[in-house]
Amino acid sequence: MTLQKLLSFVRKACDERKMIQDGDKIAVGVSGGKDSLALLTSLKAFQRYSKNRFELAAVTVDLGFKGGDFTPLIDYCRQIEVDFHLIPSNIAEVVFDIRKEKNPCSLCSKMRRGLLNAYIKEKGFNKLALGHHADDLVETLLLSLFYEGRLSTFQPVSWMSKADITLIRPLIYVFEKDLAQFSSNLPVMKNPCLANGGTEREHMKNIIKNICKEIPIAKDQMLTALIHPERNNLWEVIDNDKNKK
Repeated sequence: MTLQKLLSFVRKACDERKMIQDGDKIAVGVSGGKDSLALLTSLKAFQRYSKNRFELAAVTVDLGFKGGDFTPLIDYCRQIEVDFHLIPSNIAEVVFDIRKEKNPCSLCSKMRRGLLNAYIKEKGFNKLALGHHADDLVETLLLSLFYEGRLSTFQPVSWMSKADITLIRPLIYVFEKDLAQFSSNLPVMKNPCLANGGTEREHMKNIIKNICKEIPIAKDQMLTALIHPERNNLWEVIDNDKNKK
């Protein structure tokens, strides 16, 4: 995928969902993975062409794993002229050594997001951009359905009332395979997390992959059902009190 093609998807998401307004100060959550680096790169390109003027910065939470080297991220941000912020933490120690979590992803995510929100609020940012993509949308839908018994996924734009920050996800129309192709020349960092590859989300990813071997269009169709709610045909809620009358 070329930058021009990626930019067209980002522009579509931002325009349709009104993600960015004039004067916004946007912090991009950058983990060093392919998704967040692709998001940062595309938003920097979008900044040049958008009718809305907005500020942009990269913010990374250092989880505290040994041997973490953020030099490639720092150098890349300097190259594309984006301010880089590094937040130190001891999240890895708390999750794996102190708490010894069997399912560490939930606690890690909450702690990381809490640090991010507090930091960017303190620095005057009003929006946080995250690199969730189309595959994440579909996986979240099925995780919710299979494990919680409800039809739900994350919103493209959501206001976090406690932090008073708006969360945006400009990559919602882009599939992971295209991001992997685009990011092949970016300084992608290896994920140091001890739980990498063994999560429920990874399991769901494999399930979807197997479904698509039998039905190649399955993932595209699930995404279509998500972004076009007029196609929904679910049961109406029954008001028992009303029926008793």
